[in-house]
Amino acid sequence: MTPHSLAFYMDVIASGTVLGAKPTDTPDQVTAILGSDFAENSLDDQSMWRDYGMVEFFWGRDSRHHAWTGHHFTLQVHRLSLGGSTVNRVIRERYGRFDRHLRFDKLERLLTRRGLHMEDVPDPNAPAYKLHWQPASQVSVMVCGFPEREARRRGSARIGDVYAVSSSMSAEQVAWHRSRYGGHDA
Repeated sequence: MTPHSLAFYMDVIASGTVLGAKPTDTPDQVTAILGSDFAENSLDDQSMWRDYGMVEFFWGRDSRHHAWTGHHFTLQVHRLSLGGSTVNRVIRERYGRFDRHLRFDKLERLLTRRGLHMEDVPDPNAPAYKLHWQPASQVSVMVCGFPEREARRRGSARIGDVYAVSSSMSAEQVAWHRSRYGGHDA
């Protein structure tokens, strides 16, 4: 893992933004930051997401007559294991090369040195996945707890690999996870 790509993940987790793009920003605001190279997806008139490679931003609205409201973003880190040009050009120009796997233990050590502590959150996908949360930025990190099937194949996640990074996960959502799936406040 290059130090620059680790800096990208640490910046996202510390700030709760992608290069300053907030989960609540409009589609135009996100595009002004990440560029116009995206795939736009929608299941209906009330939801949309834009896929910027590894980064996806999500919006919703009450009807087609209302403006889009930002909901969250997700870094689909697991896509890096497939290779290719998964990282958005703007991010790559700023942070350089990205490795195919991001190890959570290494990321967590660097975050701790920076004064950012991750809390464990019970998750319905456990033990296949483990969920961690940074309270100040409300960013969650999903980590593989089991190797994916055929883990020796290209594109498979390994135990301890970061699968995804998302924002925002509120304290209320964390409390709900804890009451629903077990665990206690950290």
